[in-house]
Amino acid sequence: FSFRKLWAFTGPGFLMSIAYLDPGNIESDLQSGAVAGFKLLWVLMLATIIGLLLQRLAARLGVVTGLHLAEVCNRQYQKVPRIILWLMVELAIIGSDMQEVIGSAIAINLLSVGKIPLWGGVLITIADTFVFLFLDKYGLRKLEAFFGFLITIMALTFGYEYITVKPNQEKLLKGLFIPYCQNCGTRQLEQAVGIVGAVIMPHNMYLHSALVKSRQVNRANKKEVREANKYFFIESCIALFVSFIINIFVVTVFAEAFFEKTNADVNEVCVNTSSPHSSLFPNNNETLEVDIYKGGVVLGCYFGPAALYIWAIGILAAGQSSTMTGTYSGQFVMEGFLNLRWSRFARVLLTRSIAITPTLFVAIFQDVEHLTGMNDFLNVLMSLQLPFALIPILTFTSLPSVMNDFANGL
Repeated sequence: FSFRKLWAFTGPGFLMSIAYLDPGNIESDLQSGAVAGFKLLWVLMLATIIGLLLQRLAARLGVVTGLHLAEVCNRQYQKVPRIILWLMVELAIIGSDMQEVIGSAIAINLLSVGKIPLWGGVLITIADTFVFLFLDKYGLRKLEAFFGFLITIMALTFGYEYITVKPNQEKLLKGLFIPYCQNCGTRQLEQAVGIVGAVIMPHNMYLHSALVKSRQVNRANKKEVREANKYFFIESCIALFVSFIINIFVVTVFAEAFFEKTNADVNEVCVNTSSPHSSLFPNNNETLEVDIYKGGVVLGCYFGPAALYIWAIGILAAGQSSTMTGTYSGQFVMEGFLNLRWSRFARVLLTRSIAITPTLFVAIFQDVEHLTGMNDFLNVLMSLQLPFALIPILTFTSLPSVMNDFANGL
């Protein structure tokens, strides 16, 4: 084992792990905490472990074949299943992109104290994504370092919320290691399915298999290939452990502070602190429903304005980083499935347009305060799209004709 070699292979796994920290994921975390308390932490942990195993397969496919998953699908499948797969992956990318861009727009709205509307935040996010994407002209390592900086911001901001709220550590450990959900119903089940869809993103396997190609590996040398597989797996373990900790921060903050709270409870606190957002919560005994926007507001009511703005900075970092990786996924998928060889700018413009158009419509016609249902729907949609990524990755990594001596036995 060599730390120098690990450092050389470090980068793709952290870019991949951004998908485990996108705004859709953060919203799924806070809702599961508010709806089920600490009871669904074990679902989050299992989903992350399964995600790690699938990312390992995606990385192995890219390292061994020198092709990413979309390119292998293009070579191995007939026209009809290939087009169906492509459409399903595009649908997953559009759903994920909607969450990421809307999340960034909500963060910008919170930071500007409501002065920048949701559609304005969407336009800003579209524009700055193009700017950031051209960072890799200065070298992939610099881009990877920038993503690492954004992950650090998320860790610090959500870690601050965790320290401020001080969740019950005994309940945290019980929720992680005892698979139970006492007195759970439909809402909790929907959150559990949403966690799986938010954590294991179908298009992320296409992305990871493409990112590992950035490292030079002599594929004729089995020892080099085996070594690359080892270091990419270690890096993925570290990256997903970091993302898992950040997800735990968010779930436990809302489980501790807002589980079984009513609208009246929150309304009273917000009125007492003279919050301008107290009208968000009607004075009734219905259970509190939170999303990224309302989550920031209630944190501000209970723990001061600093908690609100630090929350918004964390969401902005999550949204900016994940919109960029979403754009990369769209590029690789379109290139691989359709065998497109366009200029970089044309590819980015097309993939962005496909995903952004529905997002802009939502931003224009939907109120920033009423986006919870959309996020739940999109997370469940991700779960339904999973088989369209799982079947190809599990099939190809077990075929000796594709993987040679590195095919999976099982």
